Amino acid sequence: MPEKKVCLVVGAGDGTGAAVAEKFAREGYTTCVVRRERHLDKLNALVEKIRRQDGEAHGFGIDARDEEQIVRLFNAIESDIGQLEVVVFNIGANVWFPITDTTSQVFKKVWELACFAGFLTGREAAARMAPRKQGSIFFTGATASIRGGSHFAAFASAKNGLRALAQSMARELGPQGIHVAHLVIDGAIDTPWIRENFPDKFDGSRVDNVLNPEDIADAYWMLHQQKRSAWTHELDLRPWVEKW
Repeated sequence: MPEKKVCLVVGAGDGTGAAVAEKFAREGYTTCVVRRERHLDKLNALVEKIRRQDGEAHGFGIDARDEEQIVRLFNAIESDIGQLEVVVFNIGANVWFPITDTTSQVFKKVWELACFAGFLTGREAAARMAPRKQGSIFFTGATASIRGGSHFAAFASAKNGLRALAQSMARELGPQGIHVAHLVIDGAIDTPWIRENFPDKFDGSRVDNVLNPEDIADAYWMLHQQKRSAWTHELDLRPWVEKW
């Protein structure tokens, strides 16, 4: 039996995360998807959707900020499912708060979700990929990864930290055969929440005014397919009408 190719998506939400998991499943990867336990119904629905499309998927309800849970997750996947070839960290934690209303609890929680959890995920992925001298580790960023915006102090600081983490890991792990990349996702993503709350984003029948999750997922797949002679370490994605 050939060794399974396994892709892990930490933060398999309704948009980008789910689309990435589905894309890799269609390409023959066993997909492992992670969300917090309070979203188990949506997580199970994603797993069942992939299986109905003849893919193999496994769901894990964990808190990615918890070191012990992350370590157990990676150990379980490697021992029970297969060797991880692709790990995608896709937790968002986008919140809007005036600086004077940003409590220490909010700031810490956003940092734990968007940065610290990325460190835990990246470290555990690297620990398993480095001895094999191959693998891909991708981090989902945002406009806030590049610059801070008004009312986004907590989110921007966390996403800037995640970008720095990705850059450091890319420099350290690239010579070991591991492709690390950071993706700046700049713009609204086509999800039911965006359609309900920002109908102005949709100009008549045009749906390419916002980011399509499946198109985003294609970019992750493209990165994983790149030859080592020309790796991309940061990729910006935005719809054609987005101002930047």
